[in-house]
Amino acid sequence: MSKKEEYVVRGFTCANCASQFERNVQNIHGVTEAKVNFAASKVTVKGEATIEQIEEAGAFEDLKILKADQRIEEDHTPFWKKAKNIRVMIAAVLTFAGWVLLFQAGESHPLTITIFVIAVAIGGYRLFWQGLRNLLKFEFTMRTLMTIAIIGAGLIGEWGEAAIVVVLFALSEALESYSMEKARKSLRNLIDLAPRYTVAVRGNKEITVPVKDIRISDTLIVKPGENIPADGIVTEGSTTINEAAITGESIPAFKKTGDEVFAGTLNEEGLIKLEVSKGPEDTALAKIIHLVEEAQQEKAPAQQFIDRFAMVYTPAIMILAALIAMVPPLLFQASWGEWVYLGLATLVVGCPCALIISTPVAIVTAIGHSAHEGVLIKGGLHMEQAGKINAVAFDKTGTLTKGEPAVTDVVLPDGEKKENLLPLAYAIEKYSNHPLGKAVVRYTEKEDPEITENPLLIEGLENLPGRGIRGKAGNEEVFAASPEYVMETFPGLYSKDIETKVESLLKEGKTIIVIGSQKKVLGLFALQDEVKTDSYDSIKDLEALGIKKIVMLTGDHLYTAEAAGKEAGITDVRARLMPEDKLSVIRQLKNKGYNVGMVGDGVNDAPALAAADVSIAMGKGGTDAALETADISLMGDDLTKLPYTIRLSRKTMKVIKQNIIFSFVLKLAALMLVPFGLLTLWIAIFADIGATLLVTLNSLRLMKIKR
Repeated sequence: MSKKEEYVVRGFTCANCASQFERNVQNIHGVTEAKVNFAASKVTVKGEATIEQIEEAGAFEDLKILKADQRIEEDHTPFWKKAKNIRVMIAAVLTFAGWVLLFQAGESHPLTITIFVIAVAIGGYRLFWQGLRNLLKFEFTMRTLMTIAIIGAGLIGEWGEAAIVVVLFALSEALESYSMEKARKSLRNLIDLAPRYTVAVRGNKEITVPVKDIRISDTLIVKPGENIPADGIVTEGSTTINEAAITGESIPAFKKTGDEVFAGTLNEEGLIKLEVSKGPEDTALAKIIHLVEEAQQEKAPAQQFIDRFAMVYTPAIMILAALIAMVPPLLFQASWGEWVYLGLATLVVGCPCALIISTPVAIVTAIGHSAHEGVLIKGGLHMEQAGKINAVAFDKTGTLTKGEPAVTDVVLPDGEKKENLLPLAYAIEKYSNHPLGKAVVRYTEKEDPEITENPLLIEGLENLPGRGIRGKAGNEEVFAASPEYVMETFPGLYSKDIETKVESLLKEGKTIIVIGSQKKVLGLFALQDEVKTDSYDSIKDLEALGIKKIVMLTGDHLYTAEAAGKEAGITDVRARLMPEDKLSVIRQLKNKGYNVGMVGDGVNDAPALAAADVSIAMGKGGTDAALETADISLMGDDLTKLPYTIRLSRKTMKVIKQNIIFSFVLKLAALMLVPFGLLTLWIAIFADIGATLLVTLNSLRLMKIKR
């Protein structure tokens, strides 16, 4: 099996260069696959390759490769103190001085030419070195095109414009680098949440250890003001924890002994001890970071189209530039100097950087920003689909409701006692993962604290999806199930009085669990799950966004479902649905032409989630199920994040379209000047810078979208 390694890349200046680097790594002998994540500055290599070989593949851009576990120190050197920027500033001053002298002494004056040549040498020597090396390898990157243009300008005596191209090209690179750094900031902030060191208790001693060396079951000490270093359970003390980084919830959560805490969250008040439950690579924070990196690497259809187009665009522009430079002089005796100059200017227009960056800078900005707001979007494809949603299907329990039902009524048939009901109910439901089953267990334990000591033995427990659970006590079948199951399986088992009571409780919007055996009903529990306070407002926000169809899907009784739907503001309620029925509803909506988003818990609704155009899971505290199964996870179980996600996705797709149009229009406008002989090198480079600046600033507007 091929080895898979991940490396950090330092030195990326543009998306086009990242694509070239990916192709070069794929061509290394022994490498079967290479994927570059320009957004996260990482490369994943499958196969056999050394760091030196990978660096050689990036030599055209002077890239540096580091191991993935090396923590990257952020460069805090002021912009004006960085060596490359100092060189550019000197080149800019010399270029300005050269143009002043040009207007006074003329462009052919030796001093004028000397100043321009020095400006080009100082500001562009690294560009030339890399560009010439690429040219010898027939690698036509952005630097190759610029090098040809600058050398060509010098050969025909246009040293002033060559100097301007050098300075403006450096400015263009700085803009692109700035935009990607801003876009990466949200991810970098997530990574920085995890402390590097923590205090662990080992052998009755408190020692400071690197977080990467933490082991499961270690006891850690976290003081007020420190970030939690690992996922774990509080074993001593109490405090309030700010979980905004993980869940997006701004209100701190109170934590006491037995409560779960997550890596990267902030301990605000008390000193606590916690027992580590997950290794550093398996924490909720680590999974979020990994998912965000993967999401930023996944290309949206729009980006895939642009990448394919750019592969044709640059060679086509090079051919066009050659034709412009050669055809008029050869066929029409036009001036070689004039048309070679126009050909060089056309070559500069052929730089596809603004076009290539138009999509990833928007996607990376949006995904990073949404992660900061507690929404995990697993890639540009899912963001594009979320922007098209016009129908939303909701699971009820745990999505629209709190998922914490409580027993409100206990009904006993004539002659039955509570002392007989509770032990059987506990024995059947104690292994249940369903919220209703857990609520029954909590109730029985509260009513009879000793019930856990000698529970009844129930064998052959079987889940009845959407209906309950059954098993055997001796030779007798026992169950905790819905009234419908009891009536269908054991007709006439309970009396008319019980039927009337069931009907009355159902009309109150309560869910009924019947406890009994094949011989008699011992009693029934009525439970109710409170609708979340934000459900109604979230539904109204979705309607305001133009969502045409909102439907609630549940396995509950119709009365219960309608009561919850009314409180949440949903009129289309589908009740008594099995998992396959929910799947059928999703398919019906899609067949009617809707783009459907399904919101559920990521487990019970798996078929419906898989069938939807976009699956959206409620991911309380970064649960594994929510993080791994859905296209989008709403951390912290906050439903108000759904309208925000759709709004952000729509805005992102709008920004991408604007960016592509900006890039095309500016390039086309520059090319339209060629027939009139008006395209100059500085206009060509300005067209590229203008496009880069526009798409950068336009994309960064996405960071202003709030919930």
